[in-house]
Amino acid sequence: MRAKGYCDLKFAKVDSDRAKRRGFPEVIYTPGKTRQQLTEISREIISAKQLLLLTKIDGDTYSYLKKSFPGLEYNPSARMAYLKRKSGLRKKGSVLIVTAGTSDMPIAEEAAVTLEVSGCKVQRLYDVGVAGVHKIMDKRALLRKAKVIIVVAGMEGALASVVSGLVSCPVIAVPTSVGYGASFKGLSALLTMLNCCSPGVAVVNIDNGFGAGYLAGMISK
Repeated sequence: MRAKGYCDLKFAKVDSDRAKRRGFPEVIYTPGKTRQQLTEISREIISAKQLLLLTKIDGDTYSYLKKSFPGLEYNPSARMAYLKRKSGLRKKGSVLIVTAGTSDMPIAEEAAVTLEVSGCKVQRLYDVGVAGVHKIMDKRALLRKAKVIIVVAGMEGALASVVSGLVSCPVIAVPTSVGYGASFKGLSALLTMLNCCSPGVAVVNIDNGFGAGYLAGMISK
């Protein structure tokens, strides 16, 4: 079945050809799947000698899977589990991840782990939101060295516009669900980022750190 580019497990069709097409193997989104299903999918990915990455995974599920896969590692902030390949391709360029506040860090770490397990160099610049805009202005030299920048922000999401206005590289904006009532669980940040007046900004979905990391990795090749 792998000769067709996927393995049919009946409840899931694991895309063994995705790494060749996209440069990154299929990633397991864990919510909604049973532990047995996660085990079988993970085993198939490993047997195909591909990188194993699980997103939005809780600590108890990780502990369960680690019994079957002893080398499995876990980042509790990012809520990601991963099993690295012994050898990976180092991509060119550096990806800088910027957050507006400390509360945005879990989503930023999701992007960071995605990049790091794929072999990208990652730099972090956290808690430099527009409420203290002098903090980001003080880091202009660092911003301008990056090949790609991921900006993670909740509340009104204005940081993406500020960063984009200071640099020449692509900016990937990630709205987070951080904020008070009128932030509508990230919708206000999403709309602000979509309406960014600075060109060169791409926006992913609310709390989608993985998607931002994936895209940044493709750009940074």
